[in-house]
Amino acid sequence: MFTFTAKGSVLLAALALTVGGVQSAAAADKPFAEKKIVLQISDPNPFKQTLVLNVANNLLKEYGTEGVEIEIVAFGPGLRLLFADNANKGRIQSLSTSGVEFRGCSNTKKNMAKKLGYVPVLNSIAKVEGPGVVRIVELVTDNGYTLVKP
Repeated sequence: MFTFTAKGSVLLAALALTVGGVQSAAAADKPFAEKKIVLQISDPNPFKQTLVLNVANNLLKEYGTEGVEIEIVAFGPGLRLLFADNANKGRIQSLSTSGVEFRGCSNTKKNMAKKLGYVPVLNSIAKVEGPGVVRIVELVTDNGYTLVKP
């Protein structure tokens, strides 16, 4: 017969969460989130950039900040959403403080630097780690996220 202390129960719960697959950093922050959504932005159109931010905001309103994990992944021309001088930088900051993660594609950033003649400066909130499409595939196939492309 085993006896568990509160500390032992917490350790057991933490072990159970990590066994069986890789979890994203966001998943560790919101272990009780009802929904996990990845929003794709690959379009340079300012209307679509605003739309993806609106969708993130609406998801937060519906499920609450603890009830949903949201990651916005920008690649191709959509990386412009994450440029430091983008008109939506205030909204990005606000969504980030509500727990929305922002990822930029390293391949796109590198290719844009070649075309622009300089490395684009991205919003300091944006994480740039690997190809954007690969990030989306990993979130969907390995972490149970639902892909939404507004």
